[in-house]
Amino acid sequence: MTAAERLTDGLYGLGWSTVKKLPEPVAARLGRTVADAAWKRRGKGVQRLEANYARVVPGASPERLAELSRAGMRSYLRYWMEFFRLPAWSAERVRTGFDPKGAHHLTDGLAAGRGVILALPHLANWDLAGAWVTTTLGIPFTTVAERLKPESLYDRFVAYREGLGMEVLAHSGASAFGTLARRLRDGGLVCLVADRDLSAAGVEVDFFGERARMPAGPALLAQQTGAQLLPVTLWYDDSPVMQGRVHPPVEVPGTGTRIEKTAAMTQALADAFASGIAEHPEDWHMLQRLWLADLGPAKGPA
Repeated sequence: MTAAERLTDGLYGLGWSTVKKLPEPVAARLGRTVADAAWKRRGKGVQRLEANYARVVPGASPERLAELSRAGMRSYLRYWMEFFRLPAWSAERVRTGFDPKGAHHLTDGLAAGRGVILALPHLANWDLAGAWVTTTLGIPFTTVAERLKPESLYDRFVAYREGLGMEVLAHSGASAFGTLARRLRDGGLVCLVADRDLSAAGVEVDFFGERARMPAGPALLAQQTGAQLLPVTLWYDDSPVMQGRVHPPVEVPGTGTRIEKTAAMTQALADAFASGIAEHPEDWHMLQRLWLADLGPAKGPA
């Protein structure tokens, strides 16, 4: 492990051990303070966030984009403060900390004996939404995590999410896909963050008027297993309660090749994500490059 990796692992460990012990108002103030300091430094992440917001809010003035990026960093640090504190939250705090609309789409799909895939963008706090599902609904689910360096940090993330009732698979291609498919055929629930393609071999979609790539996995899993595919969007308001919406199912087209069906379904996901992001752009924590104009060429077929 390099010195930088040891530092990163140590900082995350400090967050989990210290932030969760802070009173909630103190943690919230700390998050805003850190966010404002990061925003004022205008590092690469803040600049990328602002550039991404420029696509979401076309025609926004530099002043408006600066306001959005500051609010975006505050939202992002709210996510991290909640992330570190979630293991210490009571079941009641989790239950009252999230108010999803349309949750019947999820419960109805599972009650019908079908597997269900929840697909989310990087909006607000997807970990809290997952904890709400496992704690309030009592429904376990399987998800996928990107392998991080150092390995000890990845292990921390896996242990953290498993402690919230999630089964976590490494993002490792066919092996993870096969396990997800088995869970869905057994009538289970799979949750995937699906607005950023980690493989550089995803499906091209129109996203806020430009081309981007998003993962093919959710659409392919729905086709192969018969599971219901549900987009989910999340946002914060001025209260301590995170808001959310489970959108109606993305249906498998009745005609077309597998590639054509996958493209149509992934575009439908992108459209649902865009609707939520456009309403609450400051809660979209996309500090990485996303659009094809900012990325290199794809590494292989979807």
